[in-house]
Amino acid sequence: MRRVYLDHSATTPVRPEVLEAMLPFLKEEAFGNPSTIYSYGREAKKALDEAREKVAGLIGARPEEIVFTSGGTEADNLALIGTAMANEKKGRHIITSSIEHHAVLHTAQYLIRRGFKVTFLPVTPEGLVRVEDVEEAITDETILISVMHVNNEVGTIQPIKEIGHLARERGIVFHTDAVQSVGKIPVNVDELNVDLLSASAHKIYGPKGVGCLYIRKGTKITPILHGGGQERKRRAGTENMPGIVGFGRAAELAGQELPQEMPRLKALRDRLIKGILERIEDVQVNGDLEKRVATNANFSFRYVEGESLLLSLDMKGICASSGSACTSGSLDPSHVLLAMGIPHEVAHGSVRMTLGRGNTEADIDYVLEVMPEIVARLRAMSPLYNKK
Repeated sequence: MRRVYLDHSATTPVRPEVLEAMLPFLKEEAFGNPSTIYSYGREAKKALDEAREKVAGLIGARPEEIVFTSGGTEADNLALIGTAMANEKKGRHIITSSIEHHAVLHTAQYLIRRGFKVTFLPVTPEGLVRVEDVEEAITDETILISVMHVNNEVGTIQPIKEIGHLARERGIVFHTDAVQSVGKIPVNVDELNVDLLSASAHKIYGPKGVGCLYIRKGTKITPILHGGGQERKRRAGTENMPGIVGFGRAAELAGQELPQEMPRLKALRDRLIKGILERIEDVQVNGDLEKRVATNANFSFRYVEGESLLLSLDMKGICASSGSACTSGSLDPSHVLLAMGIPHEVAHGSVRMTLGRGNTEADIDYVLEVMPEIVARLRAMSPLYNKK
């Protein structure tokens, strides 16, 4: 059976070049702890510094502004909780959007239980945050704004530069979850006007279990992990050297290939969207068609249950998802689609297809070949479709 992987927003395979860079740090030849002063430790510290430079280079940051974490979720937690704790005497109000990843939304709910106030901004039907809504939500108590760069479900690119400019004018710390944008579109922390930025290795063909938080020099943040003095005393714990070295190599490769990969993947995505809309009726594309990352296509198929569609695709060797990988086991419709005003019954029939470096035109053509038949079969069993 042909296999087509279209869930690159959930995770990506580790590139051979990345694995090759990691292997010495999983073996006896480079097992040292970078906090030690003898030769093994010095060699590890050198590799740690080099990886930090590579990750910083991908987002236009300085190496000392990169704090390695266990992934995007920890980076988001450190950004929100660390900023809230460091600034609570100044104010206790936070602004975020209603379509954030749960790593931000659940952390915001945690802070609410600790006495902070959080404003969850609405979005347009295209899934975009309005800058004027951000401005209207700001109060004298606002200490942090957190808006994701690219939405993980519908791929919309948010007006981060404009929001960041507004935050800077008001003296408010600005964080963006850039897990779905780093390595997929150009990202520069200075151009985006961000103080904090989260990224993850396994979204750019690096290993799982490692990410980072960019912390602009001068930004106050309180550590949420306590122990040793690693990462300039901002994140305790012996560094995950194999993961960090892999992250560095993945970042380096992503930066080199981005100019070629972006247009190639956009062409494939457009081919997929055009083909689905031409071949299947009662289907809509979710999210803004222009302000959208090149890898994302999100569809709602009316009169079809999303999980049944995914299982049918899997039987044909096609891997896709119904939204965030962290909630794919949930029977509830996507909170992102609901926030965009999409009705429950339509949101339940949604599928996210996200492309990556291994995908080809033949993959897209195969999906377009089997999808109409699958949708037709499922609709034939739907009492709602038969009553249409």
